[in-house]
Amino acid sequence: MFRHGKVFIAKLKNSSFKGSWRSRGSSAGERALQYTVGQKIHGFTVKEVTAVPDLFLTSVKLSHDATGAQYLHAARDDSNNLFSVQFRTTPMDSTGVPHILEHTVLCGSQRFPCRDPFFKMLNRSLSTFMNAFTASDYTMYPFSTQNAKDFQNLLSVYLDAVFFPCLRELDFWQEGWRLEHKTPTDPSSLLMFKGVVFNEMKGEFSDNERLYAQHLQNKLLPDHTYAVVSGGEPLAIPDLTWEQLKHFHATHYHPSNARFFTYGDLPLEQHLQQIEEEALSKFERAEPNTAVPPQKHWDKPRVDHVTCMPDALAPDPVKQNTLCMSYLLGDITDTFEAFTLSLLSSLMISGPNSPFYKALIEPGIGSDFSSSVGFDGSTRLASFTIGLQGMAEADTETVKHIIAQSIDDIIATGFEEEQIGALLHKIEIQMKHQSTSFGLALASYIASCWNHDGDPVQLLKISENVSRFRQCLKENPRYLQDKVQHYFKDNTHRLTLTMSPDERFLEKQAEAEEQKLQQKIQNLSHADHKDIYEKGLQLLAVQSTTIYAFVFILVFQGIILSSSCLDRNLPDMFQLWSDIFNSPHFDDEQRLRVLVMMSAQELSNGISYSGHMYAMTSAARTLAPTADLQETFGGMDQVKFMKRIAEMTDLASVLRKLPRIKRHLLNPENMRCAVNATPQKMSDAAGEVERFMGNIAANRKERKPVRPTVVERALDPQAASSASRKLISEPHFKPCQMKTYFQLPFNVNFVSECVRTVPFSHADYASLCILARMMTTKFLHGEIREKGGAYEGGATMGGGGLFSFYSDRDPNSTQTLSAFRGGVEWARAGKFTQQDIDEAKLSVFSAVDAPVAPSDKGLGHFLNGITDEIKQRYRERLFAVTDKNLIDVAGRYLGVGQQTCGVAILGPENESIRKDPSWVVK
Repeated sequence: MFRHGKVFIAKLKNSSFKGSWRSRGSSAGERALQYTVGQKIHGFTVKEVTAVPDLFLTSVKLSHDATGAQYLHAARDDSNNLFSVQFRTTPMDSTGVPHILEHTVLCGSQRFPCRDPFFKMLNRSLSTFMNAFTASDYTMYPFSTQNAKDFQNLLSVYLDAVFFPCLRELDFWQEGWRLEHKTPTDPSSLLMFKGVVFNEMKGEFSDNERLYAQHLQNKLLPDHTYAVVSGGEPLAIPDLTWEQLKHFHATHYHPSNARFFTYGDLPLEQHLQQIEEEALSKFERAEPNTAVPPQKHWDKPRVDHVTCMPDALAPDPVKQNTLCMSYLLGDITDTFEAFTLSLLSSLMISGPNSPFYKALIEPGIGSDFSSSVGFDGSTRLASFTIGLQGMAEADTETVKHIIAQSIDDIIATGFEEEQIGALLHKIEIQMKHQSTSFGLALASYIASCWNHDGDPVQLLKISENVSRFRQCLKENPRYLQDKVQHYFKDNTHRLTLTMSPDERFLEKQAEAEEQKLQQKIQNLSHADHKDIYEKGLQLLAVQSTTIYAFVFILVFQGIILSSSCLDRNLPDMFQLWSDIFNSPHFDDEQRLRVLVMMSAQELSNGISYSGHMYAMTSAARTLAPTADLQETFGGMDQVKFMKRIAEMTDLASVLRKLPRIKRHLLNPENMRCAVNATPQKMSDAAGEVERFMGNIAANRKERKPVRPTVVERALDPQAASSASRKLISEPHFKPCQMKTYFQLPFNVNFVSECVRTVPFSHADYASLCILARMMTTKFLHGEIREKGGAYEGGATMGGGGLFSFYSDRDPNSTQTLSAFRGGVEWARAGKFTQQDIDEAKLSVFSAVDAPVAPSDKGLGHFLNGITDEIKQRYRERLFAVTDKNLIDVAGRYLGVGQQTCGVAILGPENESIRKDPSWVVK
């Protein structure tokens, strides 16, 4: 199940590339303002043109004359153009038909009948984003790119995929579900359920919190499409037929049921022309029966219970229950009411000073809020949920009472003006900070409201909503308290849902699946069995062409190169590597210019939403040799360097240097290799590596070596083991203190202070990790974000031995440095509890034991020398950290004058810093 995100600005990685054609002169927004209501453009009629100064864009709303398809264009001076088409998909069963259809339409279409054109385009496009989403009541297909021709190509692929898919039965079996032999080549092996979505949803339903959220929605909105699982309930998925899938496409994926959205600086006319010619001109108007009626309001609250599987790693085995109260709110198409309720939700639950945090989290009744807690505007009628996970069953009535009492307290006392002001200030900061993925954020933000025929443009008028909200508070000081009274105290449409572990949960699921399987098998004829076997072989043959099984990684001094291939392409891959090493071409200046521009633009774009990372990198550069290299190759130095290269009119001098750089970097004497392959192919892979190494060594000319200082160090200085590795040493590097200010055209600051401490293998490293996490959640968050108004703030301990403080999108600069120092004094004074320590340990452990992708297994050892033994010793040290350890390391390493530190700020012009001689201003 895809639940709509609550964050307005999505943080997504972007690439950069200038389009091959764009209108010049006036801005995209100014050009869009020239459209007039009633104007006809390529089969569309303009319905509304609105300037949205908050977001520096102009919206153009249109409708398609023949089919009634809705269209919204957001014209903005942003080269990262986005397209999205969404369909209202309202299933009435839990077979997962919209989810399986989302997968299947991307498996080939009339113009692009090859298998998986979508995934092929991922490797052949300059796109900055490509994906598809299935929500509870809509399916969306977005992409973004900065290249005009690429936009046209992707648009052709997307239009053909959604409107004219092949929907082959074979693809349905692969993506949805099928009966197949456990060993497809052995007809005597057992039959079983298989399928991408089938297995995906089994995984979803093994996640207790996701399972709870799904039940919560189904039971709170039981009258229509929200009562079913749009993604598919595993035991219901096998009831879906191929014919039903095709029928759902025919009735839901029609232009009359579509909403098109485009964003950016490319001309609207070309989009409309291409969409009309390649898709909409081939359809007539239809009347899709997809509307979601309002949920009938209950006359009294309801109570329900579900079970889940036990969590073997739960902090407290007897506290594995979840309890939430969920309230049905208003229609999300009432945009101002939804805006108000979203703000109200934040005031009630966000931050340590919020009423529900103080009432539910601080007493330690549960491990945390349930992941379902908060305002949910992803369904036609919004909802608000409050409750806990990780609680004892015995505390059920206590939690119910606390929730009811907290609501009464809010009605009686309301919220402090500072809290409301801080929240509105946060919204203002978010509007000023607009990421390079802004188009995708807008598409996601308006999707649910527009899906139910709400006004998407009204959603974008954020300042108007803020002003109206302020006016409501001015006219009625009890405005928010009245909302709480109406939507919570007096609301009879309230669901109290509890969840508890069942020791037989997995066993019962397996039994139910086996029963479903046997029902299917009993109805099979001899011909059906034969057909299943033959089609299983057919599908196996197709799948064998798309399985990746081999990963090869090369590491030089500071450079990592990697590739992956199919087993059968192993020799070809190493031949390509040999060509790269032995006969590269450095004569295409135009290609180099394109790459330089892409890199420079990407680096520049990245500062605005990763500024705190740049600040940390810069603050650390004078503290350690590796940090200095990181700043050179990935910090502000690199940003400015690539900008200088991009501004060069003649790149011939750069081209002349590339062969010399290549000879230095791709030197086999400085190279180490890692291979990741299946056990069956490891011998073949090792042989290819040996041949590759011999090939490049034979073609290498003898040159005077550039030998760095190499030292040998033990992998773990604390262990008796003699294991060691060779490291590059910088004997002349001397750590020093420096304060650097980067003056940039921002409205906010990015602040960091870094302190040189100890490396990963040191006994104190674990204590510093726990200290950083605890300081973030228990002190810095409140000081920097809640009080200071920054988007985020905290501390982190890096593997290279650097303890870093940071703030992100911060209205303050030097004041935040004082907050960092305040955090150190807070820790030195021991102003924390054992529960604070335990929570920090859990958080750190979750990162230490995060799942590792198959292709990444062993990389920690290969790249950083961290063996399983070292990692286990680190776990044991983490577990053993005490309050005395934390007070000790806070004083010895972080106290003023104890260790060398560096400071960096990225932000707007600052007169006091400019006049302070202790700062280096850049």
